Amino acid sequence: MSGLAMADQETSQELIHLATNATPRELVAELDRYIIGQDAAKRAIAIAIRNRWRRQQLPEEMRAEVAPKNILMIGSTGVGKTEIARRLAKLTGAPFVKVEATKYTEVGYYGRDVESMVRELVENSIGLVRERERKQVEKDAQERTDKRLLDLLCPPPPPSAGRYTLSGEEGQVESEAMAEEQSYERTRAKMKKMLDESQMEARTVEIAIEQKQSPVMVGGMNAEQMDFDFQGMLEKIMPKNTVRREMKVSEARKILFEQECESLLEPEKINSQAIELVENVGIIFLDEIDKVVASDARGADVSRQGVQRDLLPIVEGTTVQTKYGYVNTSHILFVAAGAFHQSQPSDLMPELQGRFPIRVELDDLTKEDFVRILTEPENALTRQYEALLKTESVVVEFTKDGIFELASYAFQVNQSTQNIGARRLYTILEHLLEELSFEAPDMGAGNVVVNAAYVKERLDAVAEDTDLSRFIL
Repeated sequence: MSGLAMADQETSQELIHLATNATPRELVAELDRYIIGQDAAKRAIAIAIRNRWRRQQLPEEMRAEVAPKNILMIGSTGVGKTEIARRLAKLTGAPFVKVEATKYTEVGYYGRDVESMVRELVENSIGLVRERERKQVEKDAQERTDKRLLDLLCPPPPPSAGRYTLSGEEGQVESEAMAEEQSYERTRAKMKKMLDESQMEARTVEIAIEQKQSPVMVGGMNAEQMDFDFQGMLEKIMPKNTVRREMKVSEARKILFEQECESLLEPEKINSQAIELVENVGIIFLDEIDKVVASDARGADVSRQGVQRDLLPIVEGTTVQTKYGYVNTSHILFVAAGAFHQSQPSDLMPELQGRFPIRVELDDLTKEDFVRILTEPENALTRQYEALLKTESVVVEFTKDGIFELASYAFQVNQSTQNIGARRLYTILEHLLEELSFEAPDMGAGNVVVNAAYVKERLDAVAEDTDLSRFIL
């Protein structure tokens, strides 16, 4: 194996290690900062992530035999299924994609090919690896950007070669050339100092900008979504469209910096690392899995069964062709989720059921859960609204009794209408603060206390009318 290939492999292993080295306890503690309750689901998915780290420690022969422990989450909408998987992927830095099972249909029906979820995961992984590689070249790119700006502000003098001299004048010509070079170096040094001190930001320079071709549509399909890099092939064949533009140094610096970063990145290295990251630590969150269960009514049953059949090889492990290379899905972690109100997990194809050995049932949210959701997470809705209105110099304070009253309304409306879990808080808070949000720019500085009386005054009439609350809350 060449030195370059070994270096690439070491970098890939480092990326994989970063995405799997947290302990289950650490992962659950991080999830607790954003998600209330659902301890069983948090523990299950944290263990599944840790098992990936354990697999990396095994001998290569055994490592290939260890399959991922895919998870099936069962619970009503709005109880935290998607948020658990999404937050975990963000915490670990693993490639992650959320897809809805309902947008896939069996080949021959209207809908997307199930393999497109793997291609989307690869795209996300390339973004992660690219960002990491970019940070490593930023210092060199900055130096090269400064050099290019300096060349634009202080271009080198034309070469002095080719001067005609009379006999005996060679020494004088050499002396003049040396003096010109020294003068240029002094001017360049002064210019560099001024550039470093940001004194040249308003000066105008002319730079060349390459305009990329827009994606080509072939037979109704976007070239960027094809299995092979048709768009990249076209870009190599088609002549490059370059335009020259005058702009200030401050604007040119950003464009030149991007150009230098692009020139320092190695696409082949990024693609190979991204595919390896997908194959070892990628996570696909398959939502609404219960919607592809065949129902008693006939109609779309054939298509739903077809989606399950098409999903089966992806989850079991197959090779998918992407425009960046072949991807083996054998060790991608699949997390499926569904409410299963009108069906059961046992209604899925037996083969597909067997590929989700871990089953977790998420609890419906109680009134106490709503109180905690409004107060404990770092991104709690009450904190978001406080921050948003503070930009208008309006200080909003949510009291304990006000938060408890909000939680009571959310729980009550969920019980009397459709249960949409924590998402009910979005509609209730938006309705509660609608008038304040509208008037805030004209109020000037002020304080607003959201207590139980404030909440009742604005929500009582709507909550009591069941038909009205169905539409508004």
